[in-house]
Amino acid sequence: MEFRDDELLKFEAHGAAPLPATAEQGHVAHEGARIWYASHGAGSPVILLHGGLGHSGNWGYQVPGLVEAGYRAVVIDSRGHGRSTRDERPFSYDLMASDVLAVMDALQLKRASIIGWSDGACTALILAMKAPERVASVFFFACNMDPSGTKEFEFGPLVRRCFGRHVKDYALLSATPDQFDAFSDAVGVMMKTQPNASASELAAIRVPVAIVQGEHDEFIKREHAEYLARTIPGAELNILPGVSHFAPLQRPEEFNRLLRAWIGKKRP
Repeated sequence: MEFRDDELLKFEAHGAAPLPATAEQGHVAHEGARIWYASHGAGSPVILLHGGLGHSGNWGYQVPGLVEAGYRAVVIDSRGHGRSTRDERPFSYDLMASDVLAVMDALQLKRASIIGWSDGACTALILAMKAPERVASVFFFACNMDPSGTKEFEFGPLVRRCFGRHVKDYALLSATPDQFDAFSDAVGVMMKTQPNASASELAAIRVPVAIVQGEHDEFIKREHAEYLARTIPGAELNILPGVSHFAPLQRPEEFNRLLRAWIGKKRP
């Protein structure tokens, strides 16, 4: 039987599965911050970008499968998140996209597939827009590209459990463990005001994109995912049944099958 954590009870109590041990990890200094990364395995590079308030450990169910399938899985803690630091500047997706490029440069990765979840998905698509030569493809899970795509916020039980886990993990990992509230508020400002990609900007994307949405996403409107899939040339739309904004944690095997099928596609 496949692992399930539909109610996030296991995640709330223990977090995701631990990331595999690796000697290839560290920080890259960039734009007033120290950006933490870890690299696992060898092969074609895949970069995984986590969601807002989380950290790279939230990909614990995905990284081993990617390594086993022959990929080099690189995880990055977004600035201010997890083990990464930040300066006093406001959070922005453009700045976080530039952090990803800095890590790619440090690891001498000319091009990579980018897997993004929530805020990480937005960062991934901005990378595809601004540095398409560095992006092989984008797996865009559970995010909006303009403010019209979000639902009215409700602090339901799944969101509460995930948020509680983020609070605990921040205290354990952050260089500023007592500043979660200020950090959360600053990320919240970014989420409410960014991104603001126009239809014409989306239509100019030339990188292969998969738009993926959980059937019961708590934050993103399904019609927004459909709009993104219509507007980005050649984009594929996938709706994952029975799961929400937290599909990589709720039903990881189902999520991973779709993920590996996408990055394994033969493209020109």
